[in-house]
Amino acid sequence: MLSPFDPADAPLVASWAVPGTGTLLWCGLPAAPAAVVAGWGRAADVLAYGLWDGDRDGDRDGDRLVGYGELWLDDDEAEVELARIIVAPDHRGRGIGRRLAAALAELARARHDEVVLRVHPDNEPALRCYLGAGFVPVDPAEAAEWNRGQPVPYAWLRAAPRPAD
Repeated sequence: MLSPFDPADAPLVASWAVPGTGTLLWCGLPAAPAAVVAGWGRAADVLAYGLWDGDRDGDRDGDRLVGYGELWLDDDEAEVELARIIVAPDHRGRGIGRRLAAALAELARARHDEVVLRVHPDNEPALRCYLGAGFVPVDPAEAAEWNRGQPVPYAWLRAAPRPAD
């Protein structure tokens, strides 16, 4: 079950990324202490979500937080960027990342049809995950434009268009 993120769960999410390279690949920072993670969802244009696994009875009683991700809203550009997606280490490799990315994309599409995300160029598992969730690479010229001023040349992906009814 995907639900709004409770900042009280920030210490758990912060523990999922290995400090240094793991955290850098996840959020572009060398470290992401719990206080930083808790603050991300407080920005006016950010919606943070947790993915819960368990009995899914609506009260989360006995459920476990297994994923985290954000929607970065850009109403001026009429787009939403998915960001800071991470899955609990003991739940990786089970398709949870694909499920989380797809669910976040659906939430994003309720805001704007254009849904994008960026992946650190060295994060091959994340790239495979997002491609498996239905994202496709943006045109190389568009990616080059979006990478101007970025700290690394990100791989930019776009949610595949919705099938026509």
